[in-house]
Amino acid sequence: MNPRRIWIIAAARTIEFYRDKSAFGWNFLFPFLIVLGFGFIFGGEEHKEYKVGVFPMVQQNPTIESLALPERFETTKYLEFIGFESLEQGLDKLRHHKVDFLIKNGENSPMYWVGETSPKGYLIEKLLKAAMAPDTNSATREQVAGREIKYIDWLFPGILGMNMMFGALWGVGYVIVRYRKTGVLKRLKATPLTSMEYLSGQMISRLFVLMFTGTIVWIGCQMIFGFYVEGSYLDLAIMFFMGCLSLTSIGILLAARGTSEEFTSGIINFISWPMMFLSEVWFSIEGAPEWIKAFAQIFPLTHMLTGIRKVMNDGAGLVDVMPEIVILTIISSICLVIAASIFSWNK
Repeated sequence: MNPRRIWIIAAARTIEFYRDKSAFGWNFLFPFLIVLGFGFIFGGEEHKEYKVGVFPMVQQNPTIESLALPERFETTKYLEFIGFESLEQGLDKLRHHKVDFLIKNGENSPMYWVGETSPKGYLIEKLLKAAMAPDTNSATREQVAGREIKYIDWLFPGILGMNMMFGALWGVGYVIVRYRKTGVLKRLKATPLTSMEYLSGQMISRLFVLMFTGTIVWIGCQMIFGFYVEGSYLDLAIMFFMGCLSLTSIGILLAARGTSEEFTSGIINFISWPMMFLSEVWFSIEGAPEWIKAFAQIFPLTHMLTGIRKVMNDGAGLVDVMPEIVILTIISSICLVIAASIFSWNK
């Protein structure tokens, strides 16, 4: 491979992107609008679904009959009970907003744990106290150990990751198909440029765009919300980079032989929307069937966000997120090699 040819393709594509003022502006504006909206929405508004962790409970999704909680609390609508085998497991899920409330099962005066900044947890606490109001026994509130993770701290990596996912799939996959349809790739075929060099140049350009726009968005939102990063910013940047690399490689694979922009758009939507909903961008899938959790593991966005949240919220280092890095590296390598081998310059 010739590094100079790769650099020319990367520079040309980057300049083309920045000359498109509408696309360039939207890459900044879109995540800002989402973060601002959710930052204000989750300031205490009521929601329709609440997840209550219960322990000790072997069943993952206990029924009302299997619980020993106050009857009026058990039968309250919109409460979903999720069983945990130990207190440590339940507290970990509570701190990471996988559940909104944690309560000990089977006692007349139950103990419970709730996050100070959780709007859902606040309402569930009120419901529990109201359900026990006529009784002589009352619930005992316990302190959650460690630093509490704010909901916006949990949500923001998902929003930024989602924006990078769309930027990678559409910014590479759709664009290459458009080049092929308009005959640009056919003219490049007459040059010494190889398919691997061309795809590598496209990948380098997109990685630069995604990391640059992501950094600007992070700094802007940091000034507004003041995110707390427990781990290293360098480790965080590495996780974002590896996630962008794997998502971009998927976009390149989708465009390796595509000739129809409409068909490519459908394929990108077919992949991106399930990824967005099952990779815990907006909400946790704790309590979902095990096969859904297993299916979510095939998406690179799932491993990207898992690693980012470990670093940001738990202070994990590169050794702790190495499984996620290895998986993202494997996805990137496989997709790029396959794309280069089946790549077509012609329509």
